[in-house]
Amino acid sequence: MSVLIFIDAADGHVKKSSFEALTYGALLAKQLGTSAEGVLLGTVADDVAALGKYGVSKIHHVANDALNHFDAQVYTKAIADVATAAGATVIVLSHNVTGKAVSPRLSARLKAGLVTGAVGLPDTSNGFVVKKAVFSGKAFAKIAINTAVKIVSLSPNSFQTVAGEGTAEVVAANVTVDAAKVKVTATNKVTGQVPLSEAELVVSGGRGLKGPENWGMVEELAGLLGAATACSRPVADAHWRPHHEHVGQTGGAIAPNLYVAIGISGAIQHLAGVNRSKVIVVINKDPEAPFFKAADYGIVGDAFEVVPKLIAEVKKLKGVA
Repeated sequence: MSVLIFIDAADGHVKKSSFEALTYGALLAKQLGTSAEGVLLGTVADDVAALGKYGVSKIHHVANDALNHFDAQVYTKAIADVATAAGATVIVLSHNVTGKAVSPRLSARLKAGLVTGAVGLPDTSNGFVVKKAVFSGKAFAKIAINTAVKIVSLSPNSFQTVAGEGTAEVVAANVTVDAAKVKVTATNKVTGQVPLSEAELVVSGGRGLKGPENWGMVEELAGLLGAATACSRPVADAHWRPHHEHVGQTGGAIAPNLYVAIGISGAIQHLAGVNRSKVIVVINKDPEAPFFKAADYGIVGDAFEVVPKLIAEVKKLKGVA
């Protein structure tokens, strides 16, 4: 009996969401009175043993180059085989793109109950009950898992990472890796920017910016704050910004520590993708904009006047000319 945490990696490095999953899994294992172990697929440049500082005692490493490119079916079998060999009764993943593809397949393969998008540790006082957000974050549901093996995917940025001291024992996992059914011939990625899925700070713009030529101030503010940039759906549909920046019900769902919305009215479809943000700041010249009802801080004013002043104040604080 153990808790097995999937350690997601890309381009040879462990993702930030995996640190949250490791912390969550380690605390859950302590709660259940069992051990916390990790499973890592593919080759990485990071110090794998150092991940023990997040509370795992052992890491099963399937160091196969074939796993450097994500394939949901191949990953599912490898994780399931490790889980079975390790006697894992709980499997924890991050509810990111990888976790969303793998967790339901794991559930079917292991005949395990699954709760996706968990926002807190399970209540194990009487069974195994997991809390998750529902109805686009407007309510919470508590779901009991009664199967022998249980799977939980953790909503990104919903659980604080805790790093202590210690190292993990790294063991080579002896599992058969299936051949991928999809061949990756090339990967084109945006470089030099903070990925939205990993960003703790996000500056976003909407139709109130009037056109793509006015996006310079959004990018400048984001650069000063070390933030990622995002946009509303109409902006992406108009091709003012690339579609990977679109956040909302039909785009990406994010949960940064700070979300700054500039010139976005805050329709319910947009709020569905950002309402888990820790702090929301809204800048809009329309005092009746729906977004103000969800905002922690609101500025009623013209973005073309407010944002340059905000940039100037941030520069002053940072001592930037």
